[in-house]
Amino acid sequence: MSKRTGVFDVRLDLQKVGLGDNPKSKKKDMTIEKVLKTVSMQMRVSGLRERTISDYNLHVNHFCKITSSVNLSDITTNEIYEWLNSMEVSNATKLIRLKCLKAFLGKCFDNGWIPIKFWLSINIKVDKNVKKGATKNEIEVLLSLLDTTTFVGLRDAVAILTLYQTGIRINTLGQLEEKHIDFNTLTLNLSGNIMKNHKMLQLPIDNKLANLLQVLIQQNNKIREYQNQKNENIFITHKGTSLMTKSTNNAISKQLNKYANQYGLENINPHSLRRGFAKNLMERGCHIALISKALGHSDLAVTTQYLDLDIEEVANSLRDYF
Repeated sequence: MSKRTGVFDVRLDLQKVGLGDNPKSKKKDMTIEKVLKTVSMQMRVSGLRERTISDYNLHVNHFCKITSSVNLSDITTNEIYEWLNSMEVSNATKLIRLKCLKAFLGKCFDNGWIPIKFWLSINIKVDKNVKKGATKNEIEVLLSLLDTTTFVGLRDAVAILTLYQTGIRINTLGQLEEKHIDFNTLTLNLSGNIMKNHKMLQLPIDNKLANLLQVLIQQNNKIREYQNQKNENIFITHKGTSLMTKSTNNAISKQLNKYANQYGLENINPHSLRRGFAKNLMERGCHIALISKALGHSDLAVTTQYLDLDIEEVANSLRDYF
């Protein structure tokens, strides 16, 4: 008897519906070395710093060395924990390296090379060491100790006020030029090429700082003319050259460290001045989203770290809402 056919017969091409084993549908596994080169190239095109790209390469290559991983498919949760356990460093350092590896994997996911973000659950607990921001009193004490009749004293005083009043990063300060200052509207117009997040930002300054900046510019012109230097930097060395060096710290940063040690001022460094700017805004009732924008942060979580409150401050702040 021949087999009957009809409406109850089902004919499926399992490969077409994704249930069959079709070798042609499988993506070829990519080597970590090849992927890392591509990611590095994408980062350069995006304008990220060479230091950041170097960190990616350093930590990913170290991961490969410790775990003997070759392809992207070799990177699993177990391998990541194996890599972390191999390090004889503090948890804080492990966390920094883990964040770098996670960022690399995130870019792999964005490129479609990894199907799921399996690494999100991996974390390291680190006791947070809250860094305090500089206070107005500390700034006033330091400024009273500087000899502003000298060029270096004047330059450093203006730099301290600029950092504290605008919250800009020390690298941005070193790249600040005359074209970035609008004395008519009393604003700093910071172009993306001198900002860490590559986004333009406008920040207000007061008359006092504007007047000091104009005095500094006049002194800069005299020094550049004497030293036969040509640049438009606001903060320069006594030789008329730019403050920016290959080091992560420029001359202003080194001067602040010197003053902190010399005068016993604990919270005087570029980061504490930036934190002091943020804390000062918060105490005046500024919304955290606006503070985050002023700091050039892309994540509010980073801003909240700058605004860390002690127990009494939390209680006092909450009382205002009762």
